[in-house]
Amino acid sequence: MRAILFGGGLSLLISLLGTRYAISVLSRRGYGQEIRDDGPTSHHTKRGTPTMGGIVIILAALTGYAVAKLITWDPPSASAVLLLFLFAGLGLVGFLDDFIKISRQRSLGLRSSAKMIGQTVVAITFGALALSPWLADDRGMTPASRHLSFIRDFDSWAMPAVVVVLLIWLVVTGTSNAVNLTDGLDGLATGASVMVFGAYTLVNIWQNSQSCALEMGPKCYEVRDPLDLAVVSAAIMGACFGFLWWNASPAQIFMGDTGSLSLGGALAGLAILTRTEMLLVVLGGLFVMETVSVMMQVSFFKVSKGKRIFRMAPIHHHFEMLGWEQVTVVIRFWIITGLCVAAGLGIFYAEWVAGVG
Repeated sequence: MRAILFGGGLSLLISLLGTRYAISVLSRRGYGQEIRDDGPTSHHTKRGTPTMGGIVIILAALTGYAVAKLITWDPPSASAVLLLFLFAGLGLVGFLDDFIKISRQRSLGLRSSAKMIGQTVVAITFGALALSPWLADDRGMTPASRHLSFIRDFDSWAMPAVVVVLLIWLVVTGTSNAVNLTDGLDGLATGASVMVFGAYTLVNIWQNSQSCALEMGPKCYEVRDPLDLAVVSAAIMGACFGFLWWNASPAQIFMGDTGSLSLGGALAGLAILTRTEMLLVVLGGLFVMETVSVMMQVSFFKVSKGKRIFRMAPIHHHFEMLGWEQVTVVIRFWIITGLCVAAGLGIFYAEWVAGVG
């Protein structure tokens, strides 16, 4: 438990101080955000705001986790290392996207196909390693499962490894792109991520206290390394919290694709490694809503030959176009996230109470 406190606290401090330094460095180098021309006109004032702040989030979380393990003299687990690989790997894909935007002074970076290739390579590598018997513990548990899961694995037949890797790819790419779509207003994705990573920290702590490795029972959790996953989750939550100080409206820095893709990947990784893939749909309800709004807009536009459901997608821009202040949209979407997190944690706990009772 000390490692969770150290990891979260150190990451917060590093991110809080490091982001201020990053703002100065990125501003001097002229690494400013390019704004899409078809977006809300109010966003044009943000042109030139330093971007790629996700670098600070990633470095703060990695450093916080590493120092926490050194302080507690506890070796890292296979699950945590895989999660950090996914976190940093997708951050690298996002960094390449951001760097191309900056170097070529345009609002579009990597081509969509190139970005998808990068996400696919990282996701499939993560999936293959997570299912590898070489990373099984002394109970034969691999970091990822070959079963579908909601709050725990369904008692169904184990799927072929190839099918599982494809599902992992779908979860990782879908979630990373969902957070990327949400990152369109000052502090929106960062604040929402703080709450969802906080929820996963609690889930992991509870799974550790009720782990089948401690005591077998009808409702114990067959999750490998839940406590170490809690350390990683707390470290990322702390890094986001520190970054939010500078990213809240009016934002002095943006996380860019470097941050949004890495955070989305980490959420997907936590869902996969904790056997809660479908619960992520509830906990991350805001990200689902943002993604669905884009899918609905694009589909309806094609079917109706030019008509739109929303004034602009993702849906947070729709409310901007209706005249809502940006801060109002962000705060109300944070409230939606809080409700989704409360519902997800309630379902998680209710399942355990019903099973034990």
